[in-house]
Amino acid sequence: MDKLIIRGGKRLQGTLDVAGAKNAALPELCAALLTAEPVTLSNVPRLQDVSTMLKLIRNMGVSAEHHEDGRVTLDAGGLNNPEAPYELVKTMRASVLALGPLLARFGHAKVSLPGGCAIGSRPVDQHIKGLQAMGAVITVEHGYMLASLPEGRTRLKGAHITTDMVTVTGTENFMMAAALAEGETVLENAAQEPEIGDLAEMLIQMGAKIEGHGTRRIRIQGVERLHGCEHQVVADRIEAGTFLCAVAATGGDVVLRHGRADHLEVVIEKLRDAGATIEAGEGFIRVKADGRLKAQSFRTTEYPGFPTDMQAQFMALNCISQGASKVTETIFENRFMHVNELVRLGAHIQIDGKVSVIEGVEKLSGATVMATDLRASASLVIAGLVAEGETIVDRIYHLDRGYDRMELKLRGLGADIERVK
Repeated sequence: MDKLIIRGGKRLQGTLDVAGAKNAALPELCAALLTAEPVTLSNVPRLQDVSTMLKLIRNMGVSAEHHEDGRVTLDAGGLNNPEAPYELVKTMRASVLALGPLLARFGHAKVSLPGGCAIGSRPVDQHIKGLQAMGAVITVEHGYMLASLPEGRTRLKGAHITTDMVTVTGTENFMMAAALAEGETVLENAAQEPEIGDLAEMLIQMGAKIEGHGTRRIRIQGVERLHGCEHQVVADRIEAGTFLCAVAATGGDVVLRHGRADHLEVVIEKLRDAGATIEAGEGFIRVKADGRLKAQSFRTTEYPGFPTDMQAQFMALNCISQGASKVTETIFENRFMHVNELVRLGAHIQIDGKVSVIEGVEKLSGATVMATDLRASASLVIAGLVAEGETIVDRIYHLDRGYDRMELKLRGLGADIERVK
């Protein structure tokens, strides 16, 4: 099992390229299942989750190749096995995104219920409820969702869908299914994340009729068939935000090429309030910090609020900032598992239910810590970059799920970091 060894105290300086977004690439790989024509995605990051999704759709009979230049070429014309087995789904909850496209194009699908998730439950009941509103017959048997159309129907039908809570993957599943449904579908309480908009733009290139993406109300007019397309995956706002926090923590000066400041407004505002200098323009974000920053309190919520996927990284910054701060997590019930590991490095943090109270310290000290989930891994790397001495981050397979060779990018900015077997 790989580990990272970090020798802290190095100031990050230079330029790096922000990778394509994992949370856009995964649903867009599934969107290729909606057509029998070739699809090409560019700027696809080399991540464990992407590899898992490619393995999943190849298992269905799809031709899929990830090229060295970041392109993925897909051809679902030979898809002959509309099933997502547990062996693959258990490692990645985003596999549920295959359900909507398979059902819409083939009229039936068999998709395993996803397994447990360390940061909290993400139930699929909203997916089932929405697809049933579109006419699907769905039963759960032996750990699988078995979906089909009623006898005599060849297409899903448009529907008015209001979810009980904002769900990103639910919005994506409904949008893909509705693209081939008969009539109009209206999604109320839809997620507004940039990755939703990016998927919608890809579907529109394929011939879908969608409007309102990026708002709480999305309208989709179904069409009989979709065609192939070429689409570039949007830049990963969470990777960009993670590096912004890392640079701010180390008192560095870095330009993030391809970064989208308009997708990170609330995080950038908090960093500026903390004392970091941030400039942004077309295709770049520059962050500069000097000396200890001021701790910032925040509350996670759905986009465009403070993202839960940035909570752990900003908490690591707060640990070595001046003053006290309060972090309230409203999205996932178990997303403070990094706290005990940060405390091992010398952080002062108290947890009370959904709230963590952090008292900033002048310095952290290196130790061996264990990653518990994807974003927790990133927070431990940030803490290790500023800790005195050597920090070892174990179980970094979590990190590889969402960051494209993070240690190489950090080393290019001057960090003393290496991966060891």
